[in-house]
Amino acid sequence: MSRSARGRDKGGPRPGQYPVRFGTAELLADADRPNAWLISVDGVAQSYVDLDDPTNLEFDYVRRLGDVVDSLPAGPLDALHVGGAGCTLARYVAATRPGSRQLVFDADGPLIDLVREQLDLRSVPRLKVRIEGGREGVRSRRDASADLVVLDAFERASFAGGLASVEFITDVARVLRGGGVLLANVTDGRGLPFVRRFLATVAEVFPQVVLLAEPGVLRGRRFGNLVVAAAKVELPVDVLTRKAASAAYPARCVAGADVEKLRGKAAPIRDGEEVAVPQPPEDLLGLF
Repeated sequence: MSRSARGRDKGGPRPGQYPVRFGTAELLADADRPNAWLISVDGVAQSYVDLDDPTNLEFDYVRRLGDVVDSLPAGPLDALHVGGAGCTLARYVAATRPGSRQLVFDADGPLIDLVREQLDLRSVPRLKVRIEGGREGVRSRRDASADLVVLDAFERASFAGGLASVEFITDVARVLRGGGVLLANVTDGRGLPFVRRFLATVAEVFPQVVLLAEPGVLRGRRFGNLVVAAAKVELPVDVLTRKAASAAYPARCVAGADVEKLRGKAAPIRDGEEVAVPQPPEDLLGLF
């Protein structure tokens, strides 16, 4: 009997609903893979975790995040993750870059407890999780102490407040080393009003910005996920373009003047400003 089969019979992950800080989490087993699990909160898919193969990135946007990670110089990474849920990307980094040191900040303590108890989070090498907001967590880190900062924090299907301002992105840049990369998963819908402003915000701090998204989402025709990568050094646009184009669900890579064109006259977001956060359609089972 496999480890997964034993686990489902006794002591392993238990499908069901669990109260968490930002709603009700549901843990669902993948019928096609013996030890893979989907976590959703209030019906919105948050994480897919394959306990037998952490390199299996089921969600398209997470695969794009992984492609950016893969394009970084070889070797272990010092990584910060703002937003954890199932810690899918952190598990991927631990598996593909042994020796990496990772710290996750997540404000939803009950959700992290669920993942610790049900999805074997404690077994991930050199991974620590703190129940803390992203702004406070990043503020506590030393200058030039990280190679990678990942922003993937959502509250009730909306990008967590306070993580899209110039002031916060400036603090992220302080924590990153010279060749470090900011990675962000954001969502938007028709016209991409939030993404345009987020691009303007990131470009205020980082000279190199790349956007990865499925064509329909990029054109603003439907609500979905977009991945933003930013750095002070040149990003491997050619590599990311090839990976995006050859994906199971092809995506586009937008860089340079095309990012500036997409952003247009959108203004950066600053602390204290009220910003309309994108809300998914009620009939959309989102992957956030």
